[in-house]
Amino acid sequence: MGFISPIYLFLVSIGVGIGAASSSLISISIGAKDHKHANNVGLHAILLGGILSIIPVSLVLFFLKPLLIFIGAGNVLSYAIDYSQIIFLFLFVFIYSNLGSSFFRAEGNVKRATRAVVLGSILDVILDPIFIYTFNLGMKGAAIATVLSVLISCIIMAYWLWIKKDNYLELSYKHFKLDYNIIKEIISLAIPTTLETTIYSLLSLFINYFIMQVSNHVSVAVFTSSSQILQFTTMPLTAISTALLTVAGVSYGAKNFENLKTAHSFTIRIGFLLAIISSGIMVIFSSPIATVFSYSSKSVGLAPQIASTLCILSLYVISIPHGLMSSALFKSIGKGTYCLILTIIRSLLLEVVCAYLFCFIFGWGLTGIYTGLIIGSFLGSVVGYVWAKVFIINKLEHKQFKEYIHEKRMYK
Repeated sequence: MGFISPIYLFLVSIGVGIGAASSSLISISIGAKDHKHANNVGLHAILLGGILSIIPVSLVLFFLKPLLIFIGAGNVLSYAIDYSQIIFLFLFVFIYSNLGSSFFRAEGNVKRATRAVVLGSILDVILDPIFIYTFNLGMKGAAIATVLSVLISCIIMAYWLWIKKDNYLELSYKHFKLDYNIIKEIISLAIPTTLETTIYSLLSLFINYFIMQVSNHVSVAVFTSSSQILQFTTMPLTAISTALLTVAGVSYGAKNFENLKTAHSFTIRIGFLLAIISSGIMVIFSSPIATVFSYSSKSVGLAPQIASTLCILSLYVISIPHGLMSSALFKSIGKGTYCLILTIIRSLLLEVVCAYLFCFIFGWGLTGIYTGLIIGSFLGSVVGYVWAKVFIINKLEHKQFKEYIHEKRMYK
């Protein structure tokens, strides 16, 4: 799964990008009270999600075996193929799950989007051991369980959208009118988000490749498990950055740049405090946390390695808040390209280069890879923070001051 995740992340980024773009356009249409256009945008997003998922998935499935060998999955090739063939063949389920969630979020019905996703996750947890161990299907069972869980989540969202019909959106064919401008808008807005997700996919590929050069597939499994735990600890930070999007967006629209600056600084302070607490919990409870990913007889030996890796990567969590909140600030003022540039600088340049430097040039091996990721993330966050403070907030305040002086002179 560690080898498959970057490829999956790359493919599903299409759905993530289209979902984010359609959500933005639908929200604007709802704000403008253009019900017909909002529905048409949703239908175009569904159409694009289907079309744009076919070609990349077909190419990946065709070149799957040589691709997996190239990225170092030779020792676990049969497991990787068993899992990925099923996941990629049914990738449209994951893409439409993203789209359905984005539709509900766009009209402010976050509870339904959350319920469907949470239900799918709980089902996955329940079905995984049944299909893997009870039915003795191994990695194929894990893939089938995941697909079924997401499919049920999609069916529930489809029921709310097309059968119950108590939402703002009415995604029926009668509302569809092919509009190339809508297609152009969705694609142009989806590209930055898709590329940003693709960059994270490339980062994972590089790190897996580095690990395989100095170790083996067991170390990839350790890093993958540790990364999953890291994602869990960073959820509160993501929630805070999402809140910042709304507050900063309203402040920017009202030209209240003092509130914009206050919101940015406040979320960084809160995020940094939570990051320290999460990091401390990871270090203190690293051993019991590691057992969650090493409960079977075949994986029990991973626990000590996962625990030690968690202790090192706990510092990575502390490096996140300044950069994450600055990225959210860029998005809130419509500077999605800035956010993309920051992601490229942090992930593809600083984290990859530092990981390579400490691993191969300094000869630190696996520890060097983890150290490089932490240092690269810290440097990337510094770049994002300085960029947000000096070149965005100060620039906006200067612009506001000039407008104030101009209005005062006009008044005189």
